[in-house]
Amino acid sequence: MVLMAALVIAMGSVLVSCGKEKEKEYEWEWEEEEDVALKPRFIWIDAAANFPDFANSRENIRRDLALAKDAGFTDVVVDVRPTTGDVLFTTDVVAQVQWLGAWRNGVYGKYERTATWDYLQAFIEEGHALGLKVHAGVNTFTGGNGNSLGNQGVLHRESAKKEWATHLLTSTGAVNVMELGNNEKFFNPVREEVQEYLCAMLEDLAAYRDLDGIILDRARFNNLNSDFSPYTRTKFEAFLGYKVLNFPGDVMAYGTKTGSLPATLPVYFKQWLEFRAKTIHDFMANARSRVKAVNPKISFGVYVGGWYSTYYENGVNWASPEYNTAASYSWATATYKNQGYADLMDVILIGAYAAPTRIYGTSEWTVQGFCTRAMDLVKGDAPVIGGPDVGNGEWATASEAVVNGAITQSVDAAIHACDGYFLFDMIHLKNKNQWSYVKAGISQAIGK
Repeated sequence: MVLMAALVIAMGSVLVSCGKEKEKEYEWEWEEEEDVALKPRFIWIDAAANFPDFANSRENIRRDLALAKDAGFTDVVVDVRPTTGDVLFTTDVVAQVQWLGAWRNGVYGKYERTATWDYLQAFIEEGHALGLKVHAGVNTFTGGNGNSLGNQGVLHRESAKKEWATHLLTSTGAVNVMELGNNEKFFNPVREEVQEYLCAMLEDLAAYRDLDGIILDRARFNNLNSDFSPYTRTKFEAFLGYKVLNFPGDVMAYGTKTGSLPATLPVYFKQWLEFRAKTIHDFMANARSRVKAVNPKISFGVYVGGWYSTYYENGVNWASPEYNTAASYSWATATYKNQGYADLMDVILIGAYAAPTRIYGTSEWTVQGFCTRAMDLVKGDAPVIGGPDVGNGEWATASEAVVNGAITQSVDAAIHACDGYFLFDMIHLKNKNQWSYVKAGISQAIGK
């Protein structure tokens, strides 16, 4: 049985991580007995998928938040920076969302926002009226998107920022992602001007004084092939303290597959993984500091995928710095653990995205196993809130009976294995009218 973490206010307490002092408003003490009813239950609200309903209607926002409250959720994460990189909150740093593409009745179409009221503020007000906590979800290192409906985002609008985009390793060398056709466009997280741009944006978001929290999504590198730009090479060499004469050959070969690394790794591959993890760790430390300077009481958290064993693909170590990664994984350096950032977080949402037929278990790729494993990795540095994506992958193809039962079971599997429950995404429950199944699971779990 996982013990329930009770939040206690400890203003002015100082935690020390990686040789740096930082202020943190909360410490976690462990109660002797678990009270599942006190554990938070989070539901994510994707911007694009829900845009047809919410872009121009506060009434629809109120309606669906009421459904979430009735089902037993305590917290909502409203996506206010979709993968286009534009935003749905007040800031002078980033442009406002004008339209988003979404599926509706089997057709992918463009949905425009014509309303002038503040999208995020509407969620805050309507959510708080129902007793829900409201967190703003942010797709962090995304700067644009292109599809059949058109191009969006700062990387498409401002050609001068082309070098902010990530360079992917291809069969012909490193190529700027802006030259690779229609898809999601990631920034290069290593670039200092990118990090400053994003931190300035997060400061404006933190200025929403009634906002309960900020959750960073896609706070990572695009994938294992990112980033191989000359800029990043220079920064990596500074990290090493000497030049890499054969770049990228001594770092990583094109075609390297996550989860099936070659028996003999390039000479600098492990150091490359640590460098990337340090990049994200240091960004998180800076972003947290900037957010807390604006609003010390706001919760600062992150969403990550629960598949830690292969998450090096994205340059992220979301574990505690007390977790010795190298003891379990041959791809990690002895100092990779120092880049763990769990101690910087007030909450960590874990994507326990296993199939509906794999709810219970002890390993990765079961909902329960993802959550149990995350608790061991985070080591109490932050509350761990885990749960499934109930609409993609096998959840989209399995029978109705299997999926409905799995939704109910997922609450039991996750909420007892970690510090709370998390479900992605509201649109899935709405599309198939599955609210009753998650409500049944929450009611059973909390004894109602």
